[in-house]
Amino acid sequence: MVALFSEFKLKDITLKNRIAVPPMCQYNAIDGLANDWHLTHYSELARGGSGLVIVEATGVSPEGRITPGCLGLWNDAQAQELSKVAATIKKSGAVPGIQIAHAGRKASANKPWEGDDHLPEDHADAWQIIGPSSIAFGKNLPRIPKEMNLEDIYRVQQNFVDAAKRALDAGFEWLELHFAHGYLAQSFFSKHSNYRQDRYGQNLDGRSRFLLETMAKVRQVWPEHLPLTARFGVLEYDGQDEETLQESIQLVKRFKQEGLDLLNVSMGFSIPVTTTPWSEQGFMAPISKRIQQETGIKVASSWCIDQAEVANSVIENNQLDLVMIGRAMLANPHYPYTLAKQLNLENPSWVLPAPYAHWLSRYQLGRFTD
Repeated sequence: MVALFSEFKLKDITLKNRIAVPPMCQYNAIDGLANDWHLTHYSELARGGSGLVIVEATGVSPEGRITPGCLGLWNDAQAQELSKVAATIKKSGAVPGIQIAHAGRKASANKPWEGDDHLPEDHADAWQIIGPSSIAFGKNLPRIPKEMNLEDIYRVQQNFVDAAKRALDAGFEWLELHFAHGYLAQSFFSKHSNYRQDRYGQNLDGRSRFLLETMAKVRQVWPEHLPLTARFGVLEYDGQDEETLQESIQLVKRFKQEGLDLLNVSMGFSIPVTTTPWSEQGFMAPISKRIQQETGIKVASSWCIDQAEVANSVIENNQLDLVMIGRAMLANPHYPYTLAKQLNLENPSWVLPAPYAHWLSRYQLGRFTD
């Protein structure tokens, strides 16, 4: 058996292989509602042969969206439309997952192809942004967020809880908390963005508090038999990586104690300029392996893991439990089939749904007619 195509079981969920589609924002919703674009997009990805498909960052509140085009899960109408997405993912052969998120100081932005910058404060579609401290991200996101008071913190945490409940009711079987990429939770953890002097700042315990409390509250409403996961930026590539990584490992240990089942290992993106080694295939895999060894938690990651031998080797060498493949899936939703062929998997067409596998098998046998 090729390692990449072995089953993976977490809680009561079994993935047919170790390939997962990570959350990739489509910026194509209106009022947070999923539509035909999302149904088609996610059904294509699920039919392509991946074991898990995670729906894009979905705002837990209107203010939590990155752009006005982002999905939301703060009302029942949104949950109803997302239930169709969950159903089509499952019917198409993959486990349906969803990432719930709050964009924090990176919210109220234009779509990437319309500027990828903050909407002006007086823009009709703009809203007030919030964060742990009144510190702007910078560059194309210059707006200064309102520093959250305790009431704001508790409100947002409840927003996460309510969104998790709706995700469950909508039929999702895998939940990911977005604690990465400079969005709200990550900005509480990062020294670059949290200058608070109360119990939600000052030191590692304080900077970790929002994330731990939010995760614990979600754990109370998300069933124990289903995976609860988080995407978290464990370092910044800012020249302080070892210190940040050690702090992250301490936090991940506490995540695991509170009931987190898997960590999707990523970067912080808390500052606009970094030294990220984009040219290196699988550069997050060794870091993920270290987290796995030091915390005992299951790990997944993405970022430049799209070559067949690299994707298989990180599973084979126990660096990752799951490989998240994004951009290659957008170019070719059936990329798992391509990987299977490149890895010389016997009868690679079994990776695909039965109708596709049927016709590919006939073609391989030289039987071209009905």
